[in-house]
Amino acid sequence: MNHSIIFCEMNKHFDTPTVIVIIVTFVLFVVALFVKGFTHDLLLEAGVFLVSVKLMLMGYKNSVTNKKMMDELQEIKNRLAEKQNTEPK
Repeated sequence: MNHSIIFCEMNKHFDTPTVIVIIVTFVLFVVALFVKGFTHDLLLEAGVFLVSVKLMLMGYKNSVTNKKMMDELQEIKNRLAEKQNTEPK
């Protein structure tokens, strides 16, 4: 799978601030692992990281769904316009 295609698709749904938040969240998670060590706090850090990832995935899914709905609405509008143009007056 071509990674440039994946990033191109993600750019359609994630704006620059969201990408920055994703990177910062991951970096802070990795830093917390080394600062706090692989102890009990690992579960807390992993939980916070997973919640952040879940929110980002939810935003991505909403963006994809919105794009699909807008495309379908545009198709309906086009069909209605065609039907109005072809009806005898």
